Amino acid sequence: MIVLVLLGAGIFALLVAFAFARQVLAIAPTEGAANPQEASRMQQIADAIREGSRAFLRREYQILILFMVIFAIIIVLVIDDPTTTVRDGLYTAISFLVGAATSIASGYIGMWIATQGNVRTAAAARQSLARAFTIAFHSGAVMGFALTGLAVVGLVFMYLVLSGILPPIEEHYLMEILSGYGLGGSSVALFARVGGGIYTKAADVGADLVGKVEAGIPEDDPRNPAVIADNVGDNVGDTAGMGADLFGSIAESTCAALVIGGTAFAFAPEDIRMSALLFPIFVSALGIVASFVSLFVARVKKEADVEKALKRTLVVASVLVLVLAYPFVQMMLPEHFQLSPDGPLYSRMGVYVSIAAGVISGLLIGLLTEFFTSNRYNPVKSVAESARTGSATNIIYGLALGYNSAVIPMLLMAITVVLAYSLAGMYGIAMAAIGMLSFLAIELAIDAYGPVADNAGGIAEMAGMGKEVRHRTDVLDAAGNTTAAIGKGFAIGSAAFTSLALTSAFLTRAQLLHIDMLKPIVLAGLMIGAALPYAFSAMTMRSVGKAAFDMIEEVRRQFREIKGLLEGKAKPDYARCVDIATRASLREMIAPGLLVIGTPLVIGFLFGVEMLAGVLIGALISGVMMAVSMANSGAAWDNAKKYVEKGELGGKGSDVHKATVVGDTVGDPFKDTSGPSLNILIKLMAIISLVFVPFFKEMGGLLLK
Repeated sequence: MIVLVLLGAGIFALLVAFAFARQVLAIAPTEGAANPQEASRMQQIADAIREGSRAFLRREYQILILFMVIFAIIIVLVIDDPTTTVRDGLYTAISFLVGAATSIASGYIGMWIATQGNVRTAAAARQSLARAFTIAFHSGAVMGFALTGLAVVGLVFMYLVLSGILPPIEEHYLMEILSGYGLGGSSVALFARVGGGIYTKAADVGADLVGKVEAGIPEDDPRNPAVIADNVGDNVGDTAGMGADLFGSIAESTCAALVIGGTAFAFAPEDIRMSALLFPIFVSALGIVASFVSLFVARVKKEADVEKALKRTLVVASVLVLVLAYPFVQMMLPEHFQLSPDGPLYSRMGVYVSIAAGVISGLLIGLLTEFFTSNRYNPVKSVAESARTGSATNIIYGLALGYNSAVIPMLLMAITVVLAYSLAGMYGIAMAAIGMLSFLAIELAIDAYGPVADNAGGIAEMAGMGKEVRHRTDVLDAAGNTTAAIGKGFAIGSAAFTSLALTSAFLTRAQLLHIDMLKPIVLAGLMIGAALPYAFSAMTMRSVGKAAFDMIEEVRRQFREIKGLLEGKAKPDYARCVDIATRASLREMIAPGLLVIGTPLVIGFLFGVEMLAGVLIGALISGVMMAVSMANSGAAWDNAKKYVEKGELGGKGSDVHKATVVGDTVGDPFKDTSGPSLNILIKLMAIISLVFVPFFKEMGGLLLK
């Protein structure tokens, strides 16, 4: 019965996504255009963005498919747990491939609907702000509900398939094989997020530095050769990459809870054993219902309503999850359970409090993120004020803001970890992560709304739709920037809990019940792990710099060599910039990806599981702090620039504005490339370690033997 309920919830989410997609597509792309010429320009620009996005994803997915096949073969060859009677390597590889394929599908759906919704949002902005908001938000909802539905249906489907084809084995072994699904999702997410992030920021930096600072032309001006590549980047980085990233989050956090629950509820009463085992997926199903209900409070009449409407949906969804989860915890979980035969006794009420702690801390982290990144509050205003004395002080203030903003979220996560662990052990920590991501459908709808609104503004500017239309799209985009920062806060917090839960599952499978933190091999692992986020961030930041260098040189060349371009008498070569960004991002994403995937494999094989445990813990602590700091610094610089562009401190074209543009350019790879990718780093290394435990136990510590 529980399986049918879960499948029904997943299918319901997919139907909601389909209904919203039909609603968006039913609107003519240029409905409301002022004249046929404007409609033609809008359609041409939208087609160029759509084709550029498709071309990038096609080339990226060709590389990812090759990686998937090679990595699946490695899993088959090296994973062989002697304590089981099944070919766990083969079935883990199957789970891996299904998870990876689903992650690719999630990212592609997000890109597809974003490139359909952007031009329709721009057209609707000519009619009213409310209509433009509705189209952009419904476009985001397509991705949110499609991704969540795919995650739930995919997990239940793999559980049914594995249960049907495997001989009878203990539930925790089945859940460990199923963890390959999360590994597939997160592996694809790493390359999608890094590749897309490098693409979008290379184009953005090139467009801003040469166009806005050097040439003094407006943002998204059609004379700028990099503007199409910049708008393509919003779709492949902020939408497709983000979709794959958050699919990996929900898949991994669920797999972590399933693996730990496989032990915790192996001896639960027969009548509730199945519901207890699958309870983590059920919480996500509750989140689908809560997210759907929250859609009805997203109403906009005037400018001030946009950001409030988006935040209101988050608050309503989180409250509904808290209300709905309580009775089902009572019905579906045993009154008491143990994570090991001689371990402490935990209660189902402890599980509910863990879920609630995850929901509440996630919401608080999101609201704190808003405080540090919205230009309605003093922290961002002080960053903008600092630009009076130039770009250097603007950058200094932005860095200080990011460092400061990481402190309280880390304390909230620490409190949540202590509370969840005290009440429900490592299962409680896993369920706290599930709680944070339970209303992922609405979180992702809000996240995906941002790039649609951003693209709409670009189309409005390039098509010459006028100041009023551009003002409305800017209002939508400004709200999207803040809510995107809130979404990143949720993603980083849940990544921390997911990584911790996966690390716990890894330690349990490796039979490392106690770790001596002062043991040299463990201490060395902690140091290496703490250094990894810095090495990874350096690689991705440098990659953005390299790709941006190529873009800047090309934009300068076109301004210099194409006669009449700056006067608006000639058209730039947009396709050349799109191709440069594509080739550079695909080339540069390989090395950071191999660093993340290769580190746990090499450490586990050569030095053993004790050192690997230290690496995972060190990377977790260092990575979370860096991720929060970088994401918030980048968002603060961006919104400081927008604060000035609203007419404050001299407005557009002033020296203060130019200084904030430089700060925003520095912050672009912080918030959209390196920062968001760090949460994948800590999760992916943990789940690789979990999946490859049999190999490490048999062959690991080669250099220490």
